Amino acid sequence: MRQTFINRETTETKISLDFNMDGVGNTNIHTGVGFFDHMLLLMTKHGLFDLSVQCDGDIEVDAHHTVEDIGIVFGQAFQKCLGDKVGINRYASVTIPMDEALANVTLDISGRPYLVYRVEGLKNQVGTFDTELVEEFFQAFASHAQITFHINLVHGSN
Repeated sequence: MRQTFINRETTETKISLDFNMDGVGNTNIHTGVGFFDHMLLLMTKHGLFDLSVQCDGDIEVDAHHTVEDIGIVFGQAFQKCLGDKVGINRYASVTIPMDEALANVTLDISGRPYLVYRVEGLKNQVGTFDTELVEEFFQAFASHAQITFHINLVHGSN
């Protein structure tokens, strides 16, 4: 089974993350950032892996450290679970229509970290969540998972 547990503690955050790459979509996510919890839950459910994340971060300042540090730890867990990469598909691409938005994600589990993030038309915030933090999360994840990741999203208007 490809599963790992990682603890990370910095001045700004204390994170415990349990990741099972061969899961079924089970979650236990408490980051202190409601919309981010929601996005991690959806990623877990649709990705069919199990994820437990507990984070105590300096969200009274803002959510930046929490979101970025979880991206780091999640990327490390992903990389560790890949091991020697035997039995995986190296490349993947998916395009998903979501009401007024069209998302395309393409990745290469190459061992060479790189992020291309082209997102158009998002509001600056969803509730109290700063949407600029999404790129910070994926940059940290891609760097520590050691994958090449292209994210393209066009958000249309009515």
